[in-house]
Amino acid sequence: MQITQRIYLDNAATSWPKPDRVYQAVERYQRELGAPAGRGTYGEAVEVERIVGRARAGIARLFGIQEARRVIFTQNCTGALNLAIHGLLKRGDHVVTTDLEHNSVLRPLRRLEDAGQITVARVAPNAEGIIEPDAVRHATCKATRLVAITHASNVTGVVQPVAAIASAAHERGAHVLVDAAQTAGHVAIDVRSLGADLLAAPGHKGLLGPLGTGFLYVGPELERLLDPLCEGGTGTISESDRQPETLPEKYESGNLNALGIVGLEAGVAYVAERGVSEIGGHAAQLNARLREGLAAVDGLRLHGANCAAPATGITSLTIEGLDPHDLASLLDGHYRIQGRAGMHCAPRVGVGSSFRLSVGPFNTLAQIDAAVGAIAEIATQARQT
Repeated sequence: MQITQRIYLDNAATSWPKPDRVYQAVERYQRELGAPAGRGTYGEAVEVERIVGRARAGIARLFGIQEARRVIFTQNCTGALNLAIHGLLKRGDHVVTTDLEHNSVLRPLRRLEDAGQITVARVAPNAEGIIEPDAVRHATCKATRLVAITHASNVTGVVQPVAAIASAAHERGAHVLVDAAQTAGHVAIDVRSLGADLLAAPGHKGLLGPLGTGFLYVGPELERLLDPLCEGGTGTISESDRQPETLPEKYESGNLNALGIVGLEAGVAYVAERGVSEIGGHAAQLNARLREGLAAVDGLRLHGANCAAPATGITSLTIEGLDPHDLASLLDGHYRIQGRAGMHCAPRVGVGSSFRLSVGPFNTLAQIDAAVGAIAEIATQARQT
């Protein structure tokens, strides 16, 4: 089987293609606007500021955030998670997190732990890949200041019972940080129902914006507790050499990535119009077809496929006798099918290196069938060598 048209199945890393309106918005900004946000009173600068405001408001609506000012733009989800972790934690604090986390959570916590500033408890998932709320509750103590939990594993795609975990954390007086990297735009999220005090998300994955975009939701109680990591010009209160205390300026020093946010505004508008439930349903249909087809391939193992919890459009697999990186090279080189090989920056999940396929809103059943056929061919060849 030979495929010449590119089949992109790496949407968990970044979504592609984007909606046409995203490309159009970015090109218009570059060719016609080109101004910074909040730094001028001329027409183009005012329009850019208005678009940034629309992006903030659109995210707020999509995530059930009552005040748009609580949406803080960051360079990506990693930046948002670092702002939450380093901005909140103080010497002597205790943190509960999980073995499912991305290195964007694990590494900042490890750095603070190694420096002797905090202590960390790491909760393992059960046999179905789920973090049990009682396990989180038992891991907390009087010093627990933060519970950091991924909404869905970027290796298995299993969606975690975050609302129940947040309830358990709040019972013990801890704040809750949710990493929504793999659920924003795919799973309906209301920050209040979820129990998130802080929620970090990328703009370039399920929200269909450009790379270099992301945001952190800062809840009402956290506004006074979260310190900024960067201080400088905000375009407001310029007569003072003290950082503003108002949101979002408190956390948004320097020029925003106006180009990226303009594209993000268009991506969020597309997600809102098409509907998160429809996009999520489409991903579930494609992923079910993918898992069903791959389950019939001899010598192939699916990771996290048999869990009872809802899953995102992520499928990770290994083929006996074939390195995942070799599988990735063969699929791209011979079939133009693109996924990702490696540990996916989540070393504690327990899967090791795997090959990950992740669907997006513009993938089709025909593409899924082509991917299953190509992987089956490669698996057969691996068994014969």
